[in-house]
Amino acid sequence: MTQISNNYGLVLLESAILANEIEDTKKVIFEQPMLLEALKSPIVSLAEKEKIIGVRTPILRKFAKEFAQTKEAQNFLQELPHQYYEENNLHLMIVTQICDYEKCLKEVIQFLPYIDNWATCDLPLPKCFEKHKAELIVDVKNWIASNDTYTIRYGIGVLLRLYLDEDFKDEYPKLVSAVISDEYYVNMMIAWYFATALAKQWEAVIGYLKDRKLPEWVHRKTIQKAMESNRITKEQKAELRGLR
Repeated sequence: MTQISNNYGLVLLESAILANEIEDTKKVIFEQPMLLEALKSPIVSLAEKEKIIGVRTPILRKFAKEFAQTKEAQNFLQELPHQYYEENNLHLMIVTQICDYEKCLKEVIQFLPYIDNWATCDLPLPKCFEKHKAELIVDVKNWIASNDTYTIRYGIGVLLRLYLDEDFKDEYPKLVSAVISDEYYVNMMIAWYFATALAKQWEAVIGYLKDRKLPEWVHRKTIQKAMESNRITKEQKAELRGLR
C-alpha cells in the first residue's frame, strides 16, 4: 500500500480514521470493494495502484463538504497536480460545491487536464451547471473536441447527464458519434451515451445503429448496455438483437 507523505493525502487518511472513530487503519484502507477491485485488476498499473490511499467515497464526501468551507481548500485547488487518487476526487468534490457558475466553470476547466482516471472523471457534476445549460454547451463542445482522453469523456458525460431530456438536440448524438478514438475510456463513454440515449430519445438515435454509424466495438457495446437497461422495452430489445 502507498507510503503516505506529509501532504493532503495524509490529511485525507487521518480525516477518514477520525470520522469513523477507527483505530485500525486497515478497516479504512481495505473495506472498499472498488479499491479491492482496482488493486487486483491487471489493467491497473503498479504506479496507479501506488496513488490510492484507500479512503472510502462516503467518508471523502463528508470531508469535502467540511473542508470546502476552509481557506485551506482554496489553496488546495491551486496545488496541481495532486499526488493521490483521493486528492483528485476531493478536488472535484470541492469544485462541484461552488455556486457561482463562472467561478465553478473556471475551476473545472483548470482541473480537467489533470484528471487521470474514469472514477474521478465521472463524479457528479456541479449543481450550478443545470441552470446554465445554454452557456455550458459551448464548453461541452470544446471538451469533446479535445485530444485529452478524460476531457473528452467528461464532455460526453455532461451531454449524457444534462442534454438527453428537454434540452436534447439532434446535433448532440451527431457530435458524439464524430469522436474517433482508440482510447477504451472514451469509447466506453460513447457507448454509455448512446445506450442512455436509446432509453430517452429512441427515435432520434436508433438510426445510428441501423446505419452502423458507430465503430464496431462501440456499436456492440451500445447494444449490450441497452439490452441490460430496464428502460428499454421488450420490443426495442428485440429490434436491437437484430442489429448486433
